[in-house]
Amino acid sequence: MATLLLALFACGVSLLTLFSGFGLGTLLLPAFALFLPIDAAVAATAVVHAANNLFKVGLLAGDAEGSVVLRFGLPAVAASFAGALLLTSLSGQATLHDWEFLGRPAHITPIKLVMGLLILAFALFELVPALRTLRAAPRWLPLGGLLSGFFGGLSGHQGALRAVFLAPLGLSPTRFAATQAVLALLVDGARLLVYGAGFVLAGRAASAIPWPLVATVTLAAFAGAFVGKRLLPKVTLAGLQRLVGGLLLFAGAALALGIA
Repeated sequence: MATLLLALFACGVSLLTLFSGFGLGTLLLPAFALFLPIDAAVAATAVVHAANNLFKVGLLAGDAEGSVVLRFGLPAVAASFAGALLLTSLSGQATLHDWEFLGRPAHITPIKLVMGLLILAFALFELVPALRTLRAAPRWLPLGGLLSGFFGGLSGHQGALRAVFLAPLGLSPTRFAATQAVLALLVDGARLLVYGAGFVLAGRAASAIPWPLVATVTLAAFAGAFVGKRLLPKVTLAGLQRLVGGLLLFAGAALALGIA
């Protein structure tokens, strides 16, 4: 049942995020966190995210803006290593507080607290109009790469920040989507290297990530991107953004409080 639910969710989210401002990882991470330890959920999300972006790059081959990839992408890759290293350092730390929620034990750990707070923060990009329309001048592209890359490496939340810096460039919907896919793929590749090394060093390489589940969800995300390429223009889905923001607030609070 978990596999079917995650696959359907990934397909729908991938379809909607092909040309939209929020990213697949933003929504998929809380879904994976319902079924996996949080560090494994981040890594599983990264695998699906990277594979899906590779698929998008294939669909939109040749449409990425090369100058943006260089000015934004190189700082993003460098910063993603730092974010991923911080994640691996948090994953092994002891519980901060134990308590009960509706008669069930809840455990607040450093990694759950950080992930939950980040999800809450990025949920604001879906709920607060001023943040949804926040834009940065093109001269700040390298700074945008650093910020997006760091948070991408730490939690996978890079799409909202990336949109702040890419939206003012006036790229066509196809070029925008292709550029986003290439940038996300670069960050995913860098952080997966760090996550993989962290799992190996912790002796969890063989069992930490349920690969059949990840493969199924990845194929579902491919299907969503394939359909989205043909059906969706670049639109602002206000109702969907509010729904997404509400779900992220719930997921972030549950993680930060140790309930999830």
